[in-house]
Amino acid sequence: MQSSHMPLSTWFWGAYLMTTQTPGQSAVQFQRQLDIATYETAFTMLHKLRAGMVRPDRDTIGTPHPVEVDECCVGGRTRGEGRGIHHQTAVVGAVEVRTRKDAEDRSAKWKDAHEGGIPAKKLTYAGRLRLRVVSSVDQADIPLSGRDAETLTAFVKESVTAGSIVRTDGWQGYYGLGEMGYRHNALTLGGDPEKAEKHLPMIHLVFSNLKTWINGTHHGRIEPRHLQAYLNEFVFRFNRRFYPMNSFNSVLGISARTVPPTYAQLYSGEWTHAA
Repeated sequence: MQSSHMPLSTWFWGAYLMTTQTPGQSAVQFQRQLDIATYETAFTMLHKLRAGMVRPDRDTIGTPHPVEVDECCVGGRTRGEGRGIHHQTAVVGAVEVRTRKDAEDRSAKWKDAHEGGIPAKKLTYAGRLRLRVVSSVDQADIPLSGRDAETLTAFVKESVTAGSIVRTDGWQGYYGLGEMGYRHNALTLGGDPEKAEKHLPMIHLVFSNLKTWINGTHHGRIEPRHLQAYLNEFVFRFNRRFYPMNSFNSVLGISARTVPPTYAQLYSGEWTHAA
């Protein structure tokens, strides 16, 4: 906001709209609602606000809650570039699995099926979330370089508290977690959706919501170099979904302690979004 020609009231309205509306704001919608002259200005303002959605001293997640870790691809096939060509980006995520406070008191009523009881999975809910871009790929049949052990274990080490229970699939990139002090619970899924639903339900639900948000609010049009900023926005809103009105105060407070990107840095590709 400092040295900006935009009135302070417009910045406040922009921060309020971006943090309190569940689906967020696309640059076009942001431009229209705040009567901003150009798309580029709206785009830059949104990224300046996204820069204030990553707390520099944020805690790691996990203990006492188990953490599910997995990867997904964001993006889709292109048109007119040949069969099998796409511009997907690999994203790794970690989410806490928390147990509801009344789970023990009502445990007798919870069952795996609907035969006279409430489904067991209703006993848990998603806690804090972390997401990070790890690689981009150009061909559907080329392995994702971001799934190597060094990249995945570094993400877990920086995001999850040592000693936590970490649930993953059987991918070899996670083999070193046990030696790093984590209680590693790995299961080879083999493409079985039932196994995936039981072993990693929360992170897969998060990925589904993430892709729905990108395709809905942003129509799937996110440049890979800016994807991390959108992930940061999704994580910010997800982790504060139970207290949406506090998000406005949070983004202003964090923004006061961070350096946002300039217009030139965003459009030249010089800026690297915090992960």
